[in-house]
Amino acid sequence: MTSSPSPSVLVTGATSGIGHAIARGFANAGEQVLAVGVGVIPPAEQNIIYASLDVVDDAAVSAMISPLKNLRTVVNAAGVIRRQAEHDPVVFQQVIDVNLNGTMRVCAAARGSLAANKGAIINIASMLSFFGGGLVPGYSASKGGVVQLTKSLAIAYAPEGIRVNALAPGWIATPLTEGLQEDSLRSDAIVNRTPMARWGTPDDLVAPALFLAGTGAGFITGAVLNVDGGYAAM
Repeated sequence: MTSSPSPSVLVTGATSGIGHAIARGFANAGEQVLAVGVGVIPPAEQNIIYASLDVVDDAAVSAMISPLKNLRTVVNAAGVIRRQAEHDPVVFQQVIDVNLNGTMRVCAAARGSLAANKGAIINIASMLSFFGGGLVPGYSASKGGVVQLTKSLAIAYAPEGIRVNALAPGWIATPLTEGLQEDSLRSDAIVNRTPMARWGTPDDLVAPALFLAGTGAGFITGAVLNVDGGYAAM
């Protein structure tokens, strides 16, 4: 039995939502993708191997990622949101640990391989990196932190040839937003506030991710690209 090719792309939070769509996008572009997440792990697909990884587990993150010598792209899409419950300091800390600390753990573990291959990191931020969220203080704080982490690592990693950028999605129809999608009043308010007058889809993030990972973005680092249908422009 021949072994699977060593992955060139790692996507966290890739078992559903935005991460899943981005993993498939890189696979469709011919990259070998390691797609990791928690919960139910999907079976392998063309150019994609799925595996279980909790980004709050320091040892597991290092053990899985540090040996991946062919990595050229890392996409940090692992994230959680706990509406209303995030005012509990324990829950707040849990959200920060996944969304912000988990992103840093993955970046640190992948740094050596990305430096060797002059690679790129794409962090998934949010429009709540820029707006407050009264029901989600942990999520908003973590995503604000992701933007500052992106800028800081862009500076720190540039001498090693690693570019670090972020995508900031707007209202995207994923399992994390199911409750809002099902609330007609809230959903209508979101659509009416969005200039492009629709919910985004996970596939809307694919082309921007491929761009930031590619040679066409070779002089772009420390940038945050909004993918929000114009929400932040209002």
